[in-house]
Amino acid sequence: MSADNSPPAKRAKLDGSQLPEPPIGPETPNELPSETARRAEKPGFLKERPGQDASTTRSSTEKEVSQPAPSHGPPVPSGSEPPKDTGSSSASAGLPTQLPPRNAPKETLNPRMLANAPATHQSRTAILVKLHAAMASLNERLSKDEDSANKCFVLTADEVITMALDEEEKFAKQNASVYVNVIKLRIVKVTKMGIDEWVKEVTSHLNARYYKLNPIQKPQPLVQPIPVDTGLAPAQEVAVASLLVTSLVNLEEHGYVTKPATDAEIETAKQGLEQAKGWEQCCRCKQRFQVFPGRREDGALTSGGPCIHHPGRPVHPQRKKTDRVTGPSHPYFSCCSEALDKSSGCTKAESHVFRVSEAKRLASILQFKTTPAQPEKGPMPPVAFDCEMGYTTLGMELIRLTAVSWPEGHDLLDILVRPMGEVLDLNTRYSGITAEHYASAKPHGTPMPATSSSSSNEEGKVNLPLQLVQSPAEARDLLLNLLQPETLLIGHSIENDLNVCRIIHPTVIDTALLYPHPKGLPVRWGLKSLALKYLGREIQTGSNGHDSREDSITTGDLLRVKVGSRWNNLEELGYSFHEDKLIDPEGKEATTPPASWTTVPDPGQKRKSGK
Repeated sequence: MSADNSPPAKRAKLDGSQLPEPPIGPETPNELPSETARRAEKPGFLKERPGQDASTTRSSTEKEVSQPAPSHGPPVPSGSEPPKDTGSSSASAGLPTQLPPRNAPKETLNPRMLANAPATHQSRTAILVKLHAAMASLNERLSKDEDSANKCFVLTADEVITMALDEEEKFAKQNASVYVNVIKLRIVKVTKMGIDEWVKEVTSHLNARYYKLNPIQKPQPLVQPIPVDTGLAPAQEVAVASLLVTSLVNLEEHGYVTKPATDAEIETAKQGLEQAKGWEQCCRCKQRFQVFPGRREDGALTSGGPCIHHPGRPVHPQRKKTDRVTGPSHPYFSCCSEALDKSSGCTKAESHVFRVSEAKRLASILQFKTTPAQPEKGPMPPVAFDCEMGYTTLGMELIRLTAVSWPEGHDLLDILVRPMGEVLDLNTRYSGITAEHYASAKPHGTPMPATSSSSSNEEGKVNLPLQLVQSPAEARDLLLNLLQPETLLIGHSIENDLNVCRIIHPTVIDTALLYPHPKGLPVRWGLKSLALKYLGREIQTGSNGHDSREDSITTGDLLRVKVGSRWNNLEELGYSFHEDKLIDPEGKEATTPPASWTTVPDPGQKRKSGK
């Protein structure tokens, strides 16, 4: 790292006449000690070098050199005589063949420590070694390149290590949730990189780390968005999507509620609660604690003190062929990379929390409601929706509800919900909702300024204010106003959203089942991983939690991707459209999918089809 702490110079294009004068010092460089000379020199500017004929520039193979020479000619190595004018100096003016000195730190190929590492130390080390090998190979190729003007971009061994460490650390911090996938793509790109592109990478790295300048080349997005284009009109997309309705038969054991609980079942649940006397098991740390709806005499809502837990999920690394040499990778927590059996928790919360999954107990708090028919409204367009939840003295409750039209993605509903129980934890890490949102919320129906069509900013933080309804039942009724029983209702792991709203809807499309996991239920792909794979879209990346509007739109776009691929298959089978109605090969309106389609595998069975 350069010892000069002065602010970076303004970025500007410099030609030969604008190069800074060398620092004032003794008449010969040898009269000035090397360390003093380094401190006296100021950071230079690395320009992005266009392609040049090697014969028009002078080379320098030195790793640390003095400041570029004055404006009357190209840069000259320290102690060298200026070259004679060959008539081509103007072509190479301003292209430094020597760079200001830099002191790379002495580091080893050992990943830098992070508060929330995205993988185990062993995994990060293996990835770092591969990244360093790819960079070292390019650096070696550059050192042997015939273009002598590139010699100044050859890095020392220490500089290559530092560059690899910097890049691995950047990916670990900025792309923690998809760290392994993204950095593997980066390693492949570096491996296939050409000399010219490598020079640009080195230039950006040197400017950012040693010369305190912004990278010359604007970094490209790590993930390129994949445009969604089905080639169909919206009404035609709806017709194809109607063939993808999720069948909920035999899925009750996985949390899908298909019929309301009976009065007898509700009474049984209430009796069980009375006998339990408020004792629950914390769903984060598994400790037993007591909950006091309405508060205990001393004002406490729960017993058991603070909750020390891991907010991240356990990660079980896949087995690899190299395990025989390096040893197997041990399971760890995604939040802190600690081994499963060696850490009791990395996060401290004020209270223990719990969630309820049993249908009859959910119904004892608020009964389920089946979507009613609204004949006066006629057919209603599909709706994609998502909910955010927080922990209360009644379990996990609805605190935000968002619905958008499909396939257009227009806003239909976005409201904050006051839960029925006392709040234990708003689950801000995932819900994105804070106490500030409730404090600034406006009553539902209040005219809101039309500042933006989005309820969240680019960083994923929910904009203020939202409209507030006074109960989950009121929020549910607002959503049901948008639905008929035959209306397509789209969600990801939709049983969670339906259950927290206490809705039973007969016509749903669950993208978690539309893109089944190869291991079969109950294992499912997360919305984040599906968005990255099929949409080239990074979601849920901010530190402010999830955004239900973003998740709703993403879920709808995943359905559009599937509609596009299914339509290609239908065309091959002889299906067509007539006035936006899907017609089967026999000339009849298609109401059921072809027999060859398998949308959802049997529960617990591995998926056999690759479609």
